[in-house]
Amino acid sequence: MPLDASALRPRLEDRLQPEGIAWLEEAIETLESEPTQIRTLFPVVGRKVGREPLDPEADPDDPHAWTVDDAARVLLLVSLGADAEPELRDLYRYGDTAERRGLLRALAYLPIVDRGVGLIDDAIRTNDTRLIAAALGPYATVHLDDAAYDQAVLKCVFSELAITPLDGLPQRATPEGARMLAALVHERIAAGRHVAAEVWTVIDRHPPEAELRAIEAELESPFEDRRRAAERALEARPAAPEETTTR
Repeated sequence: MPLDASALRPRLEDRLQPEGIAWLEEAIETLESEPTQIRTLFPVVGRKVGREPLDPEADPDDPHAWTVDDAARVLLLVSLGADAEPELRDLYRYGDTAERRGLLRALAYLPIVDRGVGLIDDAIRTNDTRLIAAALGPYATVHLDDAAYDQAVLKCVFSELAITPLDGLPQRATPEGARMLAALVHERIAAGRHVAAEVWTVIDRHPPEAELRAIEAELESPFEDRRRAAERALEARPAAPEETTTR
């Protein structure tokens, strides 16, 4: 998604009906003179512009997919400029999931430096994959520290939220994040559970030898479900460079 509101707007307008475009233009004009009207306008965005995916090819059930109301909420907040920041906390606190999701996506477009990290942290603590996905966009990539980012990736895998679409991976992967994720993979295998193949993009960024040996040892488990889980997981692992393979 472009991090330029001027590029986002035509993408949105291509998806809106004329009445939706007219409402958006009027709302932005209103906010230029009355910034506090965001409190009234923000909750009704979905009813005015729709809630379908911004990308017509996107799966409506994909938590990572932007919706047209996400994009409209981003543009409303951007139109406020510096006046957006004082409104963010209450808009998030009193908003429903769609309102919170749009606000989280907007953070990367706003002049707030790191002052939105608390909202990101709150969203990641929830069990709502729609909020977690929205929180882990370009703003989180820049402003979350390594420990918080590692925990967020772990939360995604635990919640069965795809990590491949995350803005910061695999570049933000750290040795500790790879170790924690490999340990989680071992736990899943020990329980005979499926492991998504995409975890290897993080684990193999910094291969943790002890955890990988533990995973490979499950191939010799006396329990068939654990052996099969290990086989499936390791078969999904791309061929690792010779110097990073476990011994």
